[in-house]
Amino acid sequence: MKSIVYLIRTSNSDTVDSIKKSFSRLIEKVKPFGFIQRDNSIALKLHFGEEGNTGYVNPQYVRIVADAVKAHGGKPFLSDTNTLYRGKRTNSKDHVQLAYEHGFTPAAAGAEIIIPDDTSEGVTAEIPVNGKFVKTAKIARVFSDSDGLTGIAHFKGHIMTGFGGALKNLGMGCATREGKLFQHAGVAPFVKTKKCVGCGVCEKICPVKAITINNGKAVVDKLICIGCASCIAVCPREAIDIKWEAGSGTLQQKMIEYAKAVLIGKKDRTVFINFALKITKECDCLAKDDPRVAPDIGIFLSKDPVSIDKACFDEVCNVCGKDIFKELHPERNGMIQLKHAAAIGLGSLDYERVEIT
Repeated sequence: MKSIVYLIRTSNSDTVDSIKKSFSRLIEKVKPFGFIQRDNSIALKLHFGEEGNTGYVNPQYVRIVADAVKAHGGKPFLSDTNTLYRGKRTNSKDHVQLAYEHGFTPAAAGAEIIIPDDTSEGVTAEIPVNGKFVKTAKIARVFSDSDGLTGIAHFKGHIMTGFGGALKNLGMGCATREGKLFQHAGVAPFVKTKKCVGCGVCEKICPVKAITINNGKAVVDKLICIGCASCIAVCPREAIDIKWEAGSGTLQQKMIEYAKAVLIGKKDRTVFINFALKITKECDCLAKDDPRVAPDIGIFLSKDPVSIDKACFDEVCNVCGKDIFKELHPERNGMIQLKHAAAIGLGSLDYERVEIT
């Protein structure tokens, strides 16, 4: 049986108020929160955006989800985990402050923010997975302890996974820093010396000082490198990369097995919402205002994280007339994450798209 993926279309010219009305209509017609019982805690997993980035989901849209959860008697909270790379999302205090600066205040977004500090005792849950790569996943306990989960993702490109949506929001986004480090392990980059001009941008961004400039070229110490890919993202000459099969493909499969850990115990108590608006080349983790690489499509909703990501991918390619993600990241194959997710039972690659008008 095919999974259902709902879509309500938007366009580049739509205003925030217009999109809010469309999104409210989608929620009203689909009624996805019928599983909620009174006082259930419902995690709204999203990405608050790095400083300088504007691709994250508008908090006014998140407010519509929070209000819908409360209308069913639930208690929503907004959450994400801290990052490996440098920036304002590496610790809980600065992370919350940045979220507030981006408009995710309780008054505006309709729910409090919980950013767990995984250096504190009792905030990490170890979930048995027994996967191909992940035996035990380390995720933030706020997600495993919640009664239900709604993934709110910005569908966009990604330097390591080709594209990112619902599955990446779960697998990488709910992992503790130790869990993120495990997923990135083995993806130490190499420098294309002919392209490198020794500008030092990578050296400055590296959170563990694994990069030095030697004789006018960047050098990566693979024994120190944590595989966070910050250097790949910032290199202005595209002189840093990873070996594809040994790196990004494995990372995607680890990420999917982490997503499985997040979903354990939440059968029929999850909703996934992908905003295919301002589709960008890179993730919202980059501290810059990335431009659109594809027209706005709309808002997707499903109970199936595999189907919703596949539907978004298919529609972006259809609208662009090509696989824009492959064009932007030719060494990456984002289908690895979808195929592995389907193979381990997280959802289906077959779906029926239902458009809401």
